[in-house]
Amino acid sequence: MARVKRGVTTHARHKKIIDMAKGYRGRASTCFRVAIEKVEKALRYAYRDRRTNKRNFRKLWIVRINAGARANGTTYGRLINGLNLAGIKLNRKMLAELAAKEPANFTAVCEQAKAALANKPAPKAAAKKKAA
Repeated sequence: MARVKRGVTTHARHKKIIDMAKGYRGRASTCFRVAIEKVEKALRYAYRDRRTNKRNFRKLWIVRINAGARANGTTYGRLINGLNLAGIKLNRKMLAELAAKEPANFTAVCEQAKAALANKPAPKAAAKKKAA
């Protein structure tokens, strides 16, 4: 059987890692053995932080919606409940954009949510307590 030489494959693999390590300090950007550790760690951080980023943005959107809702005389929880009752399907990202950039439109959405809450029938458990 012919001898297999792996120079081309190894060089390509090393080059890929070194290219990913571009911009790192010291030997981490030039030495394969150090670069592979740094790149693997960076990829672990990137994977973890993509999820953390989603959490942080959702928190930010909720804070912005709550601020806009309180400016319109309600709270975040009541606003979301009212939107669900009214059948308005707006995600938190869009609600936050409305609250920050288009307050007049956000006020209209808040009024619809408040109207839906006002028209909501009383829960059955509360109705029974009142009758007794």
